[in-house]
Amino acid sequence: MALSPSAYPDTFARDHLPPHRLWPVIEFTTDDLQYPERLNAAAGIIDAPTAALGPDRPALRTPQGEVWTYGELRCRADQIAHVLTDDLGLTPGNRVLLRSPNTPWTVAAWLGVLKAGGIVVTTMAALRARELTPIVAKTRPAVALVDHRFTEDVMAVRDTTAPDLTIVAYGGDAPDDLTRRAAAKPAEFTAVATAADDVALFGPTSGSTGIPKITTHFHRDILSIDNTFGRHVLRLRPDDLVACTAPFAFTFGLGILVVCALRAGACALLTEAVAPEPLADLVAGAGVTVLATAPTAYKQILRAGKAGRLRGLRTAVSAGEHIADEVWGRLYTDTGIKVIDGIGATEMIHIFISAAGDDIRPGATGRPVPGYRATVLGPDGEEVGPGVEGRLAVIGPVGCRYLDDRRQEDYVVNGWNVTGDTYVRDEDGYFYYRTRTDNMIVSAGYNIGGPEVEAAIDTHPDVVECAVVAKPDPERGSVVCAFVVLREGVTGDDAKAKDIQDHVKSQLAPYKYPRAVRFTDALPRNTSGKLQHYLLRRLIEKESPA
Repeated sequence: MALSPSAYPDTFARDHLPPHRLWPVIEFTTDDLQYPERLNAAAGIIDAPTAALGPDRPALRTPQGEVWTYGELRCRADQIAHVLTDDLGLTPGNRVLLRSPNTPWTVAAWLGVLKAGGIVVTTMAALRARELTPIVAKTRPAVALVDHRFTEDVMAVRDTTAPDLTIVAYGGDAPDDLTRRAAAKPAEFTAVATAADDVALFGPTSGSTGIPKITTHFHRDILSIDNTFGRHVLRLRPDDLVACTAPFAFTFGLGILVVCALRAGACALLTEAVAPEPLADLVAGAGVTVLATAPTAYKQILRAGKAGRLRGLRTAVSAGEHIADEVWGRLYTDTGIKVIDGIGATEMIHIFISAAGDDIRPGATGRPVPGYRATVLGPDGEEVGPGVEGRLAVIGPVGCRYLDDRRQEDYVVNGWNVTGDTYVRDEDGYFYYRTRTDNMIVSAGYNIGGPEVEAAIDTHPDVVECAVVAKPDPERGSVVCAFVVLREGVTGDDAKAKDIQDHVKSQLAPYKYPRAVRFTDALPRNTSGKLQHYLLRRLIEKESPA
């Protein structure tokens, strides 16, 4: 598929796309997925609903009582676009790093970057300088818009890796804060007439190797979140109040809270960080009608006896990991809600297999969302029939296009996007999850690359070597378990385990630290000296209750 003429003088993104022969098949099989050649996703997300429903409708709320209307959000996004182009010299095609929790100003910044013709690189506030450095090195942002509380790590990366990076903080009291700059700008900005297939978003993955892959998503891909899962499964209404615990750096959170919510004319309730029990109270107290979170959160709400606080929900969505049958069943019994399960991938930008309402079959993830088709591949890349386990493979309007990364060849097989999950399909086309096929650890909905944690542990002065695997956990699905060999003379006790855990937290996002640390005299290796992680997994499986 030939790309249309780009609106970007800065050709970095297209220059570093994989060659076309390595792309997956891309299909536009529904009326919703027919796009014009020129398309700016931000205009479709904020300008269109504002014009259709009026500027006074609430668009964003926070638990602290802050409310932004559609008109205010559009105005601030346009003002930020002016700051980027007028003050910071942004050229269409330049990259802009965003680092922040989920706040209204982050939504405005995200939309403003797209309107100005920039490419958003959204990162989590929890990431440390060590994790941000390869992302910055690969995407080469010109500007970083950063919540004023989280500038330290970005400054550290600039000082060591990206001396030309311009950092602008927002939400603080500094005279040059982005919010103050924006307030002085005109309230309207004409969105750059980007091509529908111009890159709009770079999405870093939590790679199983510990080295992030950068997924690339076009302007049309962003709207496809709503034109597939949003319209056909989630089906938001203008009177909905939508909550989602995933950060915007996870395209699951971005899709639910920004793309789908705003295109439906609904209101998004933005939370920076909320534990499951307070989340249940917030849902009830704020009148949330649609909740999206990980199975771990639902499980903890059930355990706390607070499922009744969810009875006001019209819709509940579970993603990030497979929801256990027992959890799904208890939620249905206690609340009457049929939770929507789904699987997506950063490479595919959002959910591509799901089901809602009477189409749900407990135990199944669902069927391909309209616009997608899926299959199961055997060991040789051939399609296998119903009842046979294999690798899940998907084709649709979006697909894997890693930024300048040889791993593109691993993800795309015979035109299919192969996700790294083992599934089985039944005769009716429903897909059932079995396990992960790679060494990714999925914990409470977060993807954690084992090698990345190993690399952090290995920098501890008392560690000789280590290996990290997933350990089954009743609350989180899995937790990170580290097997550690200490240098001679160092005692492996609880104090040393905590010391290693704190060491990892100082280098990586805290959710990645090993919740279980085991000390051993040696790690299993084959005759070639290769570490045998599978033996450690087998050891843990034997210890875990059936």
